[in-house]
Amino acid sequence: MLLELRAENYAVMDHAVAVFGPGLNLLTGETGAGKSILIDALALLLGGKASSDVVRFGAERAVLGCVFESTPGAEEILEANGIDSAGDEILLRREIGGSGKGRVFVNNQPGTVGVLRLLAPELALVHAQSETLVAFDGAQQRMLLDRFGEIDSEEVREAFARWRERQEQIRRLRGEEQDRLRLMDLWSFQSREIALAEVVDAEEDQRLEAEKRVLANSEKLFTAAASAQELLYEAEVSAETLLGGALRHVEELARYDGQFRETAQQLAAAKASVEDAAAALRDFAGRVAASPERLVEIEDRLAVLERLKRKYGNTLAEVMAFGREAAAKLEEMENREARLAEMERELAECAAKYAQAAGRLSAERRAAAARLAKAAQRQINELAMQARFEVEVVEGGSKGWGDGPSEGAEGWTANGWDRVEYRIATNPGEPLKALTEIASGGEMSRVMLALKVSVEAGVTASARRGKTALPRTLIFDEIDIGIGGRAAEAVGQKLKTLSRGQQVICITHLPQIAAFADQHFLIEKMERGGRTQTGVRQLRPEERVEEIARMLSGASLTETSLRHAEQMLRASGTV
Repeated sequence: MLLELRAENYAVMDHAVAVFGPGLNLLTGETGAGKSILIDALALLLGGKASSDVVRFGAERAVLGCVFESTPGAEEILEANGIDSAGDEILLRREIGGSGKGRVFVNNQPGTVGVLRLLAPELALVHAQSETLVAFDGAQQRMLLDRFGEIDSEEVREAFARWRERQEQIRRLRGEEQDRLRLMDLWSFQSREIALAEVVDAEEDQRLEAEKRVLANSEKLFTAAASAQELLYEAEVSAETLLGGALRHVEELARYDGQFRETAQQLAAAKASVEDAAAALRDFAGRVAASPERLVEIEDRLAVLERLKRKYGNTLAEVMAFGREAAAKLEEMENREARLAEMERELAECAAKYAQAAGRLSAERRAAAARLAKAAQRQINELAMQARFEVEVVEGGSKGWGDGPSEGAEGWTANGWDRVEYRIATNPGEPLKALTEIASGGEMSRVMLALKVSVEAGVTASARRGKTALPRTLIFDEIDIGIGGRAAEAVGQKLKTLSRGQQVICITHLPQIAAFADQHFLIEKMERGGRTQTGVRQLRPEERVEEIARMLSGASLTETSLRHAEQMLRASGTV
């Protein structure tokens, strides 16, 4: 649920704050007061495209902010993008500079517009006044049907991805012969060069570097080891001799005084350690030998390994992996015909699996289409229309790939092969036509509202059964445009019904709809300090009567319009 929306230095708004509640939140005001500006601000906070034109004249930047109740899905998105949780709420803020540059903050942490767009479906759905049926294309119609039917096309997406991957592999294998031969020469050279080097293992260069250091400093190492061994053991006055003499004296003391037994043990251990160290130094000195031939051999070998690392990887492990990959590619090319036949079989299997999954998806959509058509037709006719409505699911191509439709694989997509089209006849006796051919703006608005109420009501019911995630907030920006009278009252009732399952925010010019509000906000334009400003405030019960009366009769309130407004509020059950 949207809890709060703020706008500072945005368009004609100096500082506006709206605190929304559950149920139906309605925004009204004079034409030109700036009602849609507030919804546009929310759209920006949900990842909409920004422009410096929205910055209030004379201000450096516009600042927009809102607070939503959090959802488990939103929390997962935040975690995946490295943004800390803020408890039960999600705070969004967007700053738009006069130069066009801006900043995004999520829970007071730097974010991106991309993160806002990821969060948007979890938090709200905006149905704007500018959303025309021209934009309501086949993809949007299919998505609306899938949403209504809780249809998951993941299986089809995965099958399509595997099918396309096999197609790409076959395309590569069937590439130009000249390119194929050139690649084979390259891979053959690379594989042979790495194989001829006969790399022992991934640590060979490290062992050779250690041996090189010893050989390059053999004389120094021999002198140091021999000198240390002599001082410890061979010299006339060596450490071992001195420790032996001291040990004999202490052992004599221990015969008469027991407190020196431990000292004698310590001296004996020290003498043994010196003897061990001397033996290790003697052995090392015996192994150290100057070998210019071996040093040259190691340096040549290291040069070979270094050349391989410069060309094929930073480490010998990467070089060896590169060699295996080049050999595998070469083998694949050399076995091209056999591999092509195998991949053709795999392609056919992938196509068959896609066709099966797409066929099941089509069946689900046809079943959902019948239910949606029935629900939408009922909703449309409750909006003072006598219409017939159908949702047509036309299967696209799968020629040669099993038992699916017969137009070829050109119509295959990651969302299946279906084309979804909504068709309507708005008057008795007329033929069904595509939804995009409706001429009346009022009819368009009513059909769109009926569709969305049908879909969202179904999603709301499913959410109550724990079957699907539910956007907390639905926003309608003057979707009631072009209707009035009995149809307007029906729209208000439907919005009210929809708001029982989730928060609804709606801009309206119609008093019949405004009367159903749980929270009623007035957008009003005023002049302060020679500047025009737009503000928003929640109306008290008595103010609601006056606002609805104004909507009924215009600027001049009359006793008749006030009584009519009171009657409408009582009839709606909101007072």
